[in-house]
Amino acid sequence: MKNKVALITGINGQDGSYLAELLLEKGYEVWGILKRNSVAENQTARLPDHIYKKLNLEYADMLDMNSLCKVLQLCKPDEIYNLAAQSHVRISFDMPIYTTHSIATGTLNLLEAMRIVCPDVKLYQASSSEMFGNNVDDDGYQRETTPLDPVSPYGCAKVYAYNICRNYRNAYGMKIWNGILFNHESPRRGTNFVTNKVVKEAVKIKMGLSTELNLGNLNASRDWGHAKDYVYAMWLMLQSVNPDDYVCSTGKSHTVRDLCSYVFKELGMDWSQYVKSDQKFFRSEELEFLKGDCSKIKKELGWDPKYTFKEMLDEMSDYWFAKLSKDKTL
Repeated sequence: MKNKVALITGINGQDGSYLAELLLEKGYEVWGILKRNSVAENQTARLPDHIYKKLNLEYADMLDMNSLCKVLQLCKPDEIYNLAAQSHVRISFDMPIYTTHSIATGTLNLLEAMRIVCPDVKLYQASSSEMFGNNVDDDGYQRETTPLDPVSPYGCAKVYAYNICRNYRNAYGMKIWNGILFNHESPRRGTNFVTNKVVKEAVKIKMGLSTELNLGNLNASRDWGHAKDYVYAMWLMLQSVNPDDYVCSTGKSHTVRDLCSYVFKELGMDWSQYVKSDQKFFRSEELEFLKGDCSKIKKELGWDPKYTFKEMLDEMSDYWFAKLSKDKTL
């Protein structure tokens, strides 16, 4: 029996690397799209050797539909996971046009390429809890039916991508699933994202390599899970029969202050002695609170996150202790 073939856009990001690892374990032939740049060694930094050596990687660009068509014709996928994007919300305020093109136009280009080349292939679209903005249901949760009201260029672009996927699903009968994922982290997360920034700098302070950590809004509250749990949810969606939209979350929310308190306390330090709130790290419009209700995907697909908030942070802390012990210049 022929192995399933999967194509991952954004394969060199946090989620792409974990998803590639999962699919390889399940016997897939895995293809990935890389966007060509002038620093080739940065392209695959998040792909460990045991993963990298088993992948089929092709250069293409989400803004060049012709290149996407060529990759689709080459790899003939059974499943496509669209994870490519400028994914940093704060940076989207500095680069709104690029962010919108990379997410909205990029997704549309992929949909059109699929409609032309392989309209029957299953697609997972990476949607985001940022689409909700500050809308919260009366019980304090966000779910599939919560109105979308984004408060960032990133969130606005994700709403377009989410809706155009629903449109292609309904208009052309394409097999498209939207995963509305809440924040998910890991040691492979970029250090310009708050979780890994806090953990790395806290470890550096503990090791005497740094003295201060500057952050933005300490009251911002997020529903944080582990990326490994969330890529498994992506895969589960495409194993189901009926295309749909699913929220993936832990159902628990923690503030950035809570995050700092736990990480520093585990390292034997008082976070308030080292953490400063700096206005330059605030967003132009703040999203204050996210907490997702994932009861739909639990009930219909049997998904249940395994990692706790603390287990995730402990893993990240162990990672940075090991890494900084080898190279203190990081």
